[in-house]
Amino acid sequence: MLGIILLGPPGAGKGTQAKKIAVEFSIPQISTGDMLREAVKNGTEMGKKAKAFMDAGGLVPDEVVIGIVKDRLQAADCAKGFILDGFPRTIPQAEALDRVTKDLKKEVRTVLSLEVDEKELMERLCGRRTCTGCGAMYHVTFNRPKADGKCDKCGTSLIQRDDDKEDTIKARLVNYKKMTEPLLQYYKGTGKIRTVMATGDIGAIYANIAKLLR
Repeated sequence: MLGIILLGPPGAGKGTQAKKIAVEFSIPQISTGDMLREAVKNGTEMGKKAKAFMDAGGLVPDEVVIGIVKDRLQAADCAKGFILDGFPRTIPQAEALDRVTKDLKKEVRTVLSLEVDEKELMERLCGRRTCTGCGAMYHVTFNRPKADGKCDKCGTSLIQRDDDKEDTIKARLVNYKKMTEPLLQYYKGTGKIRTVMATGDIGAIYANIAKLLR
């Protein structure tokens, strides 16, 4: 079984690399947000609990998130493995995940830590532009639209989202270091962590990841 956790700061490319892993190894990419939305949509017991907190504008507590993770890992498509993208975020969540995987007789075999220089992260995130019509993503340096400020697909205007502005990104990175970086120390103790420099060509980064997983 290939159980994988992807760690890394905002903009490290976790989602992009997770999609590539999912295709090659035929295991699902599971993100916390997707799980919560799916559980709410399906009206599961944990989904109903999560919806109550979300409707009230609050954070979904760990015990509910863990319950949703446990439900998801029992799905048929997780028989060969899974990729957890964006979970766990804290040491208590990691400890709870350990208990869940033990109960389910599943195993996290590899923890991939994607590392990117902070200056490059700022360039990646601050340069992102989003179509207000279809949601397509562009970048002022790496993926420019054919016409400045206009979406190639639908011609609608592109904007810089509030969460892609410099002050917001700096706050997100501070929060990441405070909340999630301790996980690196936690997983170093297990011998499962593998560090990948996530700078440069996306294909080359993935080639290094695939080599580690094989």
